[in-house]
Amino acid sequence: MKSDACYRSALPGMAWPAVPTPVAANKLALLFQMEQNQWLPPEEIAARQFDQLHEILGFAARTVPHYRRLLGADFSPGDVDPRNWRELPLLSRKALHESSSELRSEDMPKAHGRSFPIRTSGSTGMVVEVQGTDLTSLFWQVFCLRDHTWHRRDLRQTLCSIRYQREPALKGPTGSAAKGWGPATDDVAITGPSVNYDILLGVSHLAERLRLDRPAYLLSHPSLISGLATHCREHEIVLPDLREVRTMGESADDSLRELCRTAWDVPVVDMYSCQEAGYLALQCPDHPHYHVQSENVLLEVVDDHGLPCAPGAVGRVLVTSLNNFATPLIRYEIGDYAEVGAACSCGRGLPVLKRIMGRYRNLLTLPDGTRRWPRLGYESRLQEVAPIELMQMVQTGVEEISVRLVTARALDTTETRALTAFIQDKLGHPFRLSFDYVDTIRNPANGKIEQFISLL
Repeated sequence: MKSDACYRSALPGMAWPAVPTPVAANKLALLFQMEQNQWLPPEEIAARQFDQLHEILGFAARTVPHYRRLLGADFSPGDVDPRNWRELPLLSRKALHESSSELRSEDMPKAHGRSFPIRTSGSTGMVVEVQGTDLTSLFWQVFCLRDHTWHRRDLRQTLCSIRYQREPALKGPTGSAAKGWGPATDDVAITGPSVNYDILLGVSHLAERLRLDRPAYLLSHPSLISGLATHCREHEIVLPDLREVRTMGESADDSLRELCRTAWDVPVVDMYSCQEAGYLALQCPDHPHYHVQSENVLLEVVDDHGLPCAPGAVGRVLVTSLNNFATPLIRYEIGDYAEVGAACSCGRGLPVLKRIMGRYRNLLTLPDGTRRWPRLGYESRLQEVAPIELMQMVQTGVEEISVRLVTARALDTTETRALTAFIQDKLGHPFRLSFDYVDTIRNPANGKIEQFISLL
């Protein structure tokens, strides 16, 4: 970690240099390796990935019923290389949902620690479950540390996290306070405090809490950040200590970055992860695009024919976990689209994703059959049209879209016409719109919002 960190010592009397606990030492050792790995040439990174893939493939073929049947008794992992990798079949989300027990190892390495279930929230209508281990948890924490390191965060400052809280005791209006930032950091560094709020609390209430808490770092979903930034700008709420906004769980775009600059004069740093495989990509310290976390996953972006997408092309995301021996996921299609980026000028050899597009079901279908992304962005103009807190569109027919609105009041005729024109202009077609007023559009299982959903 960089000089911004004040390391935590486990030995009395040893403040500097700090002597960490064995677990913290493992984290720092892995982080040190990854700080070296990132500067390797892309071909060297790929070669080291395949060294690890041979370990995963051989283990899966021996101990996982699904892969034992799929790969066969004569399978030799050493025969797999980048030239024939794509001959291995994909693992669909549906297959993982229906056959999760068949994808678990019958002989997980004891040295990898305890195993435990990891369940997705089912925001796409299909819950999937994998087994995690102490080892996968360790890697999750190390990649969190890498994110802090890349962006030179001062861990001694205050962190505010606004996300879905499952425990009723944590849903209160005053939030819950902690002395540290969480398990990834607290045994490694001396950190400042953190405060956590439930994402279902009102925007105006959360904005007031931010004014009182004065955090240096704010973490939440892009949709909530958009609402907070808009509210603070309109009500002239100043957050003088805020240094950075961190986003997760939903697609972030340039309009959100511009909004946060306008409202708070701070940057947005996004991350891309999934419950099943952990960290997939982190935002580059020097650019708004993302670097794939190649020590954690082999990530592919493929076209409709299963071929790798070139820079600038959008395709389906496939991930292969490199450290989960409890539920090995090989060429797992997670249900996202992403755009491949060119090599980064920062010098890191890690692959680049220019944009994380979102779920398959978030594609708009035009009457001529064309499908594309309905990129409305986090438009400040939307609040100029009408007092809209949140909006979600659901395509119910080739010409019909249902617009779900969270507003302080019903829109009048002029506002409805203006909003209709705004949406039709952004979508590029005069769809027939119907408006439905609701209390919330956040997913009750994880607090996320899908801005656009297609039922076609």
